Order: sequence, then C-alpha cells, then structure tokens
Amino acid sequence: MDTLIKWSLEDYHKMIEAGILSDRSCELIAGEILQMSPEGPIHTSINHIGVTYLRSILGTQAVIREGHPITLTDSEPEPDIAVVRSPYTLYLNHHPYPEDIYWLIEVSDSTLGKDLGIKNRIKKI
Repeated sequence: MDTLIKWSLEDYHKMIEAGILSDRSCELIAGEILQMSPEGPIHTSINHIGVTYLRSILGTQAVIREGHPITLTDSEPEPDIAVVRSPYTLYLNHHPYPEDIYWLIEVSDSTLGKDLGIKNRIKKI
C-alpha cells in the first residue's frame, strides 16, 4: 500500500519562498497541495457584490479579505471572502489564524463538490 506524503505548513511556505509554486494557483488543504480552479465571470461578480456589501456594513469593525490565505493547523486555504479581526496591520507578518476569523465564504458556482468535501472537513475554527 502506498502512503501519501502530507506537506506541513513549514514545507509549503519554503516552497513558496523558493519560488517552486510561483507559476501555480494552489493552496494547502489538509497537508495536500491542490490546484485552484480558475474563476469565471459569475464567480468574480458574486464575490465582488459580497465584498462590497460586507465592507459597506462593517466599515472598520472587521477586515474583509478577498482570496487571500488563512492559516490553520495543516492547511492554508484561500477562501473567496474572509471576515477577520481588525486592524489589517495584524497580518503584516502572518495570515489570519483561527482566533482572528469571524466568517469565511466560498463562492461555489463550479466547485461545490470540493468545497463541501475536503474544504468542509478542514474547518478547525
């Protein structure tokens, strides 16, 4: 039986720093590096509408991040929208940790199976 090698956050960050993943759109999910799906026009539009609305009602009470990483135990997903603790300067040296996160949103026009599958299982917040 073959064993899948899982990548740690440290391994993943070293690959990013070394430029190994610079030409790929990917994220670390449960120790696996997964390629991200390209965004279609509907996905982009729904994401923009959601972000615009959240920023208008929350103002400076929270930071609204679009498609940027969050750091979990063995994953660094890039949710479409993350509502995290203010101020933005908290994240100059690291991505938001679980204790910083208020709400995560995935727009799933073509990735519903993935989002309800592997991404749903990593919720350790």
